[in-house]
Amino acid sequence: MKKFILQILGHFFLGLGIIGAMLPILPTTPFLLLAVFCYSKSNLKLHAWLMKNRYFGPALEKWFEHGIINFKGKIFASIMIGFVLVIKIPKIETLMIIKIILVLILISLITFIWTRPSEK
Repeated sequence: MKKFILQILGHFFLGLGIIGAMLPILPTTPFLLLAVFCYSKSNLKLHAWLMKNRYFGPALEKWFEHGIINFKGKIFASIMIGFVLVIKIPKIETLMIIKIILVLILISLITFIWTRPSEK
C-alpha cells in the first residue's frame, strides 16, 4: 500500500513539474525532485525513466550527483522570485506579519539557489 501511495504521489508531482515547465508561476524542479524521491521508493523503472529523460534527466543528475543548479535556472528563478517580491506580495491583502514571513522565505530560497554551484 505504501508503494502504491508513493507511486501516485510521484505521478502527481511529475504532473505538477511538467505543468511548471510550461507555466512560469509554478516551479518545476522541486516537484521533479519529489517525483524522483517517490519513484525511488516505489517504482525503480519510473525512477530510472525520469533520471534518463532527455528533458529533465540532465538537470536531475547534476543535482543528485553534484548539487548543481543550472545558471539559466538560477537566473529564471531569481526573476520569478523578484517578480513575486516586487509585484505580488505588496498587493496581497493580509496581515503584515504574513507578508514579512513570505519575504523571508523567498529571500532564504534565493540565497539557497545562489549558494549552490552552477557547474562542476
